[in-house]
Amino acid sequence: MRRPTRTEARNARAAAGFLLPFLALFLLCFIAPILYAVWQSLHKTERTGPLGLGGAETEVFAGLANYAQALADDRFLSGFGRVLLFGAVQIPLMIILATVLALLLESASARWVTFFRSAFFLPYGVPGVIASILWGFLYVPGISPLVKMAQEVGWDVDFLSRGTVLWSIANIVTWQFTGYNMLVLISQLKAVPQELYEAARIDGANARQVALHIKIPLIRPALVLTCVFSIIGTLQLFAEPMVLRPLASSIDSGYTPNLHAYSEAFVGNNQHLAAAEAVLLALVACVLSFGFLRLVGQRGKEDGR
Repeated sequence: MRRPTRTEARNARAAAGFLLPFLALFLLCFIAPILYAVWQSLHKTERTGPLGLGGAETEVFAGLANYAQALADDRFLSGFGRVLLFGAVQIPLMIILATVLALLLESASARWVTFFRSAFFLPYGVPGVIASILWGFLYVPGISPLVKMAQEVGWDVDFLSRGTVLWSIANIVTWQFTGYNMLVLISQLKAVPQELYEAARIDGANARQVALHIKIPLIRPALVLTCVFSIIGTLQLFAEPMVLRPLASSIDSGYTPNLHAYSEAFVGNNQHLAAAEAVLLALVACVLSFGFLRLVGQRGKEDGR
């Protein structure tokens, strides 16, 4: 076996020196919290004293008891169903809107491109909590100009009712993240060689045909990326219902899985159950994300045949 030369050994040490800070931060900030959450989910707190109140507290191994309790909680499961319905409607709508905006801003006849690109992206710079507060003023009857205008035309609308509050939250999320997804798609469009567009125009293709048969197929990787990020973001829905909760009586502590885990940890003081719910949420996010990637990959192979 050949021994490495002095130059190769020095290069290896230099590479290790660059990698070690990243690996240390990766282990500390990513792997360690995951392992700690899994460890917490497998334990429970037992209290001594009359009726389990007072006395000393000890942590004992609970196995999968916390997971079983989470899966038996109807509010936690209904929260999952609610965010899945939310994603099934909101994600396609947002991706379609972002794609249309990206295609329009990258068209040859587009004017004021820089202004509109900045204007559409601006909502993404607003934190989710602030965006929810701003839209909350537009949803509350009595102070909302939107409600007043609807009442003037004879339309009695309540944006915070049980049947509409989920879609009011979807409106906030769409308003906030459409511009971000649009910029991702625009960056992919800019990577497309202009010669393809020129060749298509020489062949007689109009703007609609260029968009449908050249631009959209070529930005497929960016579309997949934005869909995956949107799926993960949907399952993490927390700030919007948390802020709107004092305004809407239909939003309870189990409205979304994240909100339910937060309530269990900081209201119910049951961090072990909250950790189990967080692990379940992460597993569902992984299954949906990788399932979507596999489905898209299989369709891509079938289209390439």
